[in-house]
Amino acid sequence: MVYFAKWKIILIVLVSVLGVAFATPNFLSKQTLQSLPDWLPNKQVSLGLDLQGGSHLLVEVDTDAVIKEYFEATVDQMRATLRKAKIRYTGLGVSGLSATVQIRDKNAVEKASDLIKGIDRSMDVSVNGNRVIVRLNDSELKLRRASAVQKSIEIIRRRVDETGTKEPTIQQQGTGRILVQLPGVDDPERIKKLIGQTAKMSFHLVNEKDMGNPDKTPPGSRWLPSADENDAASGRRYLVYKRAMVSGDTLVDAQPGFDQRTNEPIVTFRFNATGAKKFGKATTENVNSLFAIVLDNKVISAPVIREPILGGTGQISGSFTIQGAQNLALLLRAGALPAPLVFLEERSVGPGLGADSIASGKLASWIGMIAVVVFMAISYGRFGLMADAALIINVFLILAALSVLQATLTLPGIAGIVLTIGMAVDANVLIFERIREEVRAGRTPISAIDAGYSRAFTTIIDANVTTLIAAVLLYIFGSGPIRGFAVTLAIGIVTSMFTAVMLTRLFVVTWLRKRKPETLPV
Repeated sequence: MVYFAKWKIILIVLVSVLGVAFATPNFLSKQTLQSLPDWLPNKQVSLGLDLQGGSHLLVEVDTDAVIKEYFEATVDQMRATLRKAKIRYTGLGVSGLSATVQIRDKNAVEKASDLIKGIDRSMDVSVNGNRVIVRLNDSELKLRRASAVQKSIEIIRRRVDETGTKEPTIQQQGTGRILVQLPGVDDPERIKKLIGQTAKMSFHLVNEKDMGNPDKTPPGSRWLPSADENDAASGRRYLVYKRAMVSGDTLVDAQPGFDQRTNEPIVTFRFNATGAKKFGKATTENVNSLFAIVLDNKVISAPVIREPILGGTGQISGSFTIQGAQNLALLLRAGALPAPLVFLEERSVGPGLGADSIASGKLASWIGMIAVVVFMAISYGRFGLMADAALIINVFLILAALSVLQATLTLPGIAGIVLTIGMAVDANVLIFERIREEVRAGRTPISAIDAGYSRAFTTIIDANVTTLIAAVLLYIFGSGPIRGFAVTLAIGIVTSMFTAVMLTRLFVVTWLRKRKPETLPV
């Protein structure tokens, strides 16, 4: 325990120097960091919502809408299947979270039931008289709801990332809710609109033949309002065919731009190979027809197909502002939400509150550190000062680790650092007390130090490992602030082990070999 190989000394010095280097940017202004060369460490600790302010949103995924959409698609398949089999029916439609159809011929009910079962084996098909009822079993319902929530989290994360927001917190709460925390966001309304819009795009042919009669809705068609505010105010609607010629899920890119002729904001889009093929076929077979571009059940525009579009690209024009075109392009790139979102809670945290928290945290940290430094110096003299020097390096190592990992520092995280400051010298206290006992037992300085470190080492490992296990469990099962506390606590345990067992021991051994004292000042 009193011998250090050269490679160990180099490693300890290198880790300490790198810790100071990577922690230093946290004490510099952003302007100073920008003026430094790129090869120098320049990452700062990311502050959480409670420290720098921002937006807190709690949303709920309307998973029932996903189930209803599934049954609406199933109804279309049932219609096609029954017509192909020439089975007469009535009352085909969606009822709650099920689909129903009334078969006219009682003798054809069993055949109709078998045909409907063949559409999707995951459905439960039951018969009540002449009525065939289609439902999803409990396990399938649970699976589809969970999938909708997970996909919603993924889409929300893509949309938020596109805005450049750093270190957002997006996580599931309960079975159908999502917590969204956006540190530093100064325009929460825009983020709320981006998150809340479903952004389901599809391309439909317009039923021009029946569009002249606004009181009539032919089978296979539906009336949709115009997305243009002026058209919406005048009550303008479009009669479009329900069947989508091309779905928006085949889009691979969307970018804002300007029309070269009118200089108005537009959105250009590009399909993948499958979408490009469908788009080319639809525009080839329907030249001179109106082609409606539908977003969230509103018609953005309905241009006339002048000629086949075979390149797999197109543009959306309308009454866009520059910001509106950018938002729409962002939504299309990120993808459509599988279900609508309902905003349950919205809070804004001002930066002033965060500044007060940071100031309080700094004060608590300084008080804690000064108290520990004074206690160690008084209790253990020269050895205590060595432990204090290691403690300062320990704080630098914690800041360096948080900066490199870009972990989010929250108010509970500051509490974890303050706790770590107290725990960091705990190992040194055990070692120094053990050395005192060995000195009282009559051992020489070298023998006392060697025995002190050797016999205290197992106790130190046990104490720190059990605390580390607790920190890991807090991170796994906790959320939000609890995780922030767990991260800083875990990092602090690792760094304090390094400074106590390695760095402080290097200080003691180096002093011992140079001074060769007859008695130990401990």
